[in-house]
Amino acid sequence: MANEPDLQRFIDAQDAVYDDAIAVLRRGMMCSPYMDFIFPRLRTSGTDPADEPFAVGSIDEASAYLASPVLGGRYRECLGALQHLPGLSARTVFGDIDARKLHASMTLFSEASDEFLLETVLEAWFDSLLDPDTMKGLGRRY
Repeated sequence: MANEPDLQRFIDAQDAVYDDAIAVLRRGMMCSPYMDFIFPRLRTSGTDPADEPFAVGSIDEASAYLASPVLGGRYRECLGALQHLPGLSARTVFGDIDARKLHASMTLFSEASDEFLLETVLEAWFDSLLDPDTMKGLGRRY
């Protein structure tokens, strides 16, 4: 189908490093190079897709990502790992820049789904606040 999202790029990027990424995340850390394809964000408006190969192009693509048994399963597993890091903050685990990326990713996927897990982790890690840049990119009021 011409309009079907190309999710294989995420699977290809994750396959070689996912086991390492989830193991590191469970220890309360995250590798910056993994952020873009483990916790993808909305593509920046007006950006060439080639410049942001792991950016999600639309809310429909975000929904498809979550619906993918592999990608959605891995995303949920990563969120579950975050739930098991009591007392830590996004900045502690990810650093300032990657914490902002995580916030943007979680905002995108929480808007694409009404899953309780997404809402719970967004509440715990970001006080239920949505990332304003992501909301603006989605054309939604913040």
